[in-house]
Amino acid sequence: MHSSERKFDLSLTDKVIAATGPNAHPRLAQVMPSLVRHLHDFAREVNLTVDEWTTAIELINECGRMSNDRRNETQLLCDILGLETLVDEITANIVSSASVSGTSTPSAILGPFYRHDAPLLPNGSSIVKDLTPAVPWYEQAVADSAYITGRVLSHNPLFPDMPPTPLRNAIVDVWHTAPNGLYEQQDPSQPDMNLRGRFATDAEGRYAFYALRPVAYPIPDDGPAGKFLALLDRHPHRPGHIHFIVSATGHRTLTTQIFDDRDEYIEKDSVFAVKDDLVVHFEPREQDPQAKWTLNYEFVLEAGMMGL
Repeated sequence: MHSSERKFDLSLTDKVIAATGPNAHPRLAQVMPSLVRHLHDFAREVNLTVDEWTTAIELINECGRMSNDRRNETQLLCDILGLETLVDEITANIVSSASVSGTSTPSAILGPFYRHDAPLLPNGSSIVKDLTPAVPWYEQAVADSAYITGRVLSHNPLFPDMPPTPLRNAIVDVWHTAPNGLYEQQDPSQPDMNLRGRFATDAEGRYAFYALRPVAYPIPDDGPAGKFLALLDRHPHRPGHIHFIVSATGHRTLTTQIFDDRDEYIEKDSVFAVKDDLVVHFEPREQDPQAKWTLNYEFVLEAGMMGL
C-alpha cells in the first residue's frame, strides 16, 4: 500500500448498522442500512474533514433556526439540491404503479412558502388585495392581470376507459408571488394573505378567480440555502409559476405548479421542478376590465388514492 493511501476502519459501518435493535421502527430498519452505507461511503470518498462536517452541520442548524410557519429554509435547501423534486417523482411513481390510468395531473414540489388556512373565497373573486396606483408594481400587475378558470375532474383507476367526471366541492388552494418576486410573508408592504386563496368547485367542477401572470424570481439569498447556491456558482432563478393544492374527499390530494411558457427560465429552473405537462399558455382576454389575460386549466385527481 502506498503511504499516500488512507486506511479506514471499514468495520465501523457494519457496527453502526448492526446496532439497530430488533424492535426498531420497520421502515427505519429497512432504510437505515442503506443510508448509513451511503453516508459513510461518501465521507470516505471525499475525505470529509471535521471542519467540513462541522460547517455542514451548522448550515443545517441555521436552516432550522430560520424556518417557521411562513418559510421553510430546510426545505429550500432540499429544493436547490433537487431532493424534493426527486422525492416527488418517486412518490408519483409509487402512485402510478397502483393505478392503471396514469391520467392524473402531474405533481410538483410544495416549495417553502406555503401557508395554511388561506381565505376561502367565492368563485370569480380576486386573490389580489389592495392594488392601487400607490403600489410600486401596480403597472406590471395591471399588465399581467389574469382570469384563471377550469375544472377539477375525478378519474377512477378501476374504470380506466371512463372519461373523468366533474368534482363538486373540490378545494383549489392557490398562491403565487407579487410582480416584485416576493411572497406576501417576505414583503412587509403586502397585506396579509395577499395573492393567496382557496376556492370550492361548483356542481360542474368549475373554479374561477382573478390573479396575476407569474414572474420569475430568485430564491432568497438572505439565508443559508441562498448562500450555498452562490458557493456552487449557480443561478438562483425560478421560472414564473403558480402553486396549487387541489383536494377532494375520496381522492389523492394533488400538490403541483403551473409554469408560464413566456418565461426564460422554463428550461433552467433552479429547483428542477418544471414538467412539460405543467407549462401553460395564457391567452389575451377581451372586454374584461379586471384582466388582460386568461387561462383555462383542468386538474384531474385520482379517486381512491387517499394518503399517498
